[in-house]
Amino acid sequence: MAAYRPGVLMGNWKEDACLEEDRLRDFMRKRERGELFIQKINKLQDNLLKKIQLSVSKDGFVHFGDTVMFLNPDNKPSVENYPGKCRSLTLAINLDEMSMYSAEPLQAPYGVSAVESVDPVGRNTFCILSVDGGAVDEPIRFGQNFVLGTTGGFSDRMLYLASDHKSFIRFAKKSYLQQVFLTDELSYLTCWQATFLDPQLRLEYEGFPVPANSKMIITHCHTNRSLAVPRNFWTRSYFGKEYEVICHTYLNSHKAEEDKNYWVIVTGNPSNEGGTMIDRPNPHSGGIRKNEFREET
Repeated sequence: MAAYRPGVLMGNWKEDACLEEDRLRDFMRKRERGELFIQKINKLQDNLLKKIQLSVSKDGFVHFGDTVMFLNPDNKPSVENYPGKCRSLTLAINLDEMSMYSAEPLQAPYGVSAVESVDPVGRNTFCILSVDGGAVDEPIRFGQNFVLGTTGGFSDRMLYLASDHKSFIRFAKKSYLQQVFLTDELSYLTCWQATFLDPQLRLEYEGFPVPANSKMIITHCHTNRSLAVPRNFWTRSYFGKEYEVICHTYLNSHKAEEDKNYWVIVTGNPSNEGGTMIDRPNPHSGGIRKNEFREET
């Protein structure tokens, strides 16, 4: 009988070799179809961070079908609410780290947050849609319903900004107020309206076209509460520090909305491809007018 040598195969070597070949074939097949986990993650990241060209407003108004950013302008320093001044924030898709690295397909609803980046990318740009799917290129008017759809992040479908009344099981994680989220189903929960900033002039401006790059209030039609960024509630996401977005109307002593409810619909810069109107030089000061917007009065 021959003595044992290192070249002698021991145990279930044939079964192990077959299993290894099967794993290799399965790996090659998934790689060809783009089904590997790392491929899915890279594709999701590429879509979320892909540079987006904003629509250019030729008449100064916002239109159905426009690709825009929703920006909450920088606030005034307030000792009561904020430890310091916070920069302008844009509405964005928020995916936590567990969702990003989950092997299972992502399921709605998805989170929404406000980020400090004002560069238009897939995760912080939205397409303005009409409720019935028509009226492309028509200007949006104050008091008219519209839908906000995502432009990047999920190549196989479009998501819509939505909200619903607060309940025992549905509320914002930090402030415990009315939650804002993204869903893949169109319904009465996905309808929004633009409201004129000055409460004393809202009736006069009802039905007028909504100007781009100007402060306004964004109101949820079903709950009649305004889109807001409190700024004193924030979390750490896959992309860093981000602020909670909710639906809550903050009123001051004059019964007017506070700056937490202010929003600017940002369009593209016609003189700079890939730029935005917030990067456009201010002709009065000779400098850059970032975070300086027209305020209709």
